[in-house]
Amino acid sequence: MSDANAIAENLHAIRERIAAAANHSGRAPGDITLVAVSKTFPAEAVRAAVDAGQMVFGENKVQEGIDKVPVLPESLEWHLIGHLQSNKIRKALPLFGWIETVDSLKRAEQIDRVAAELGLRPNLLLQVNIGQDDAKFGYSVEGVRADLESLLELKHVAIRGLMTIPPFDEDLETTRTHFSGLRDLRDQLEASSGKPLPELSMGMSHDFEIAVEEGATFVRVGSSIFGTRG
Repeated sequence: MSDANAIAENLHAIRERIAAAANHSGRAPGDITLVAVSKTFPAEAVRAAVDAGQMVFGENKVQEGIDKVPVLPESLEWHLIGHLQSNKIRKALPLFGWIETVDSLKRAEQIDRVAAELGLRPNLLLQVNIGQDDAKFGYSVEGVRADLESLLELKHVAIRGLMTIPPFDEDLETTRTHFSGLRDLRDQLEASSGKPLPELSMGMSHDFEIAVEEGATFVRVGSSIFGTRG
């Protein structure tokens, strides 16, 4: 089987699993967007996924976006799912319509300022370290509560919701508590602010079905689509 055929078959299988998890939890499969994580894979792999109907992709590093985005169809939607350094913001914003990893008011203000200069209005997700994992970036629950009002006042970005990367756990029911915790936090923030935060980005190759069951609107799947990274 060619790589392109394998990618197409993998995408079909992932979509079927997303739909089954959505139906199981009383959700519409169309309410969940699959973000195909193409980090470390070449533009040719992305093209194969596009040929199979995939339009939304995620990258960890701005440099990979610089290499891939200009040589691929303009109709694609790109999410930055890795940590964004302040010195990369100006390069990132023309490439990525979504920045999923905003973890401080300072970084959001920097993005807002550059977006104003470039005439852009990126969509931002607030990364929350819901599992209190020392190895992960992200807001604390208390920190995101404290900053939300100021974040929502920024004029040149759209705060669209929350994102998390929970600690890896073989026990998926433990992972489920992190996902439900992020959903509950989102609901509380909506109630306190009066502003919609519709998006929840959570779930990867090994746990996306549970994330869907707990309310994910974006799931970030890479290896199950493109194969093992070298």
